[in-house]
Amino acid sequence: MNSIQHSSLGKDVQYGGQYDASLLFPIDRAEKRAEIGVDTPLPFSGVDIWNAYEFSWLDARGKPKVALIEFRVPVSSPNIIESKSFKLYLNSYMQTRFADTEAMRQQIARDLSQAAGAHVSVMLVSISAAASADIELLEGTLIDDLPIDIETYGPPNAMYLAADLDLMVEETLVSHLLKSNCPVTGQPDWASVQIHYRGPRLDRAGLLRYLISYREHNEFHEQCVERIFMDISHQCSPQRLAVYARYTRRGGLDINPFRASPGLPNPGNPRTARQ
Repeated sequence: MNSIQHSSLGKDVQYGGQYDASLLFPIDRAEKRAEIGVDTPLPFSGVDIWNAYEFSWLDARGKPKVALIEFRVPVSSPNIIESKSFKLYLNSYMQTRFADTEAMRQQIARDLSQAAGAHVSVMLVSISAAASADIELLEGTLIDDLPIDIETYGPPNAMYLAADLDLMVEETLVSHLLKSNCPVTGQPDWASVQIHYRGPRLDRAGLLRYLISYREHNEFHEQCVERIFMDISHQCSPQRLAVYARYTRRGGLDINPFRASPGLPNPGNPRTARQ
């Protein structure tokens, strides 16, 4: 099993320009899932949506080309892909010639699917198409303006979560105050999070305190969202639940994990104001 200590994360590296699939560094999801009580079969469905904003290659005549790329890694994949290795891999295309753009896209999909251990979808997006896309807000009721006192900022405290068992609702709540840290470098990871559920009404103040309790927590994006899903499920017993976090980019990549009760559809890929 790959250990994050053996990855390029937090280390000085030289950026090459020739295609190199060996740069990808997979990390097994199983250990962290066991820590937060995720059993098999998985109690959730979902996807990790990655967006790459810094991607370039050479055409057959040596002229540079650029595009954005959307990647979708299924929640059923046994591995996540460490983000710095992902960036190094994408940058390895920048001085590599390809006569066929579709063949290049398929190569990326094969490499990422092999690293993740499941099929990863890859879609190239032209700059003109990206420029015409609207900036969107996550739909839902914003809870950030609640007048609450905050005393602690970590570790995540599920005991803040509570629900009114006598009041059944279906609603969507949004916060822009989710922040955690890279578990290796300590760099901050900023996110907006959308929580949709049906079931006992969540105590909004408690939910906000809970989300803020990630502020000094060290964990990867995907693991934070799975922890949020599991904690709300255990503490509040919703009949249906979906947790979607839109993280700000770092190194030209943003990662947007979605976890939901089985049967709920995967989301779109809206670009938010902080992305």
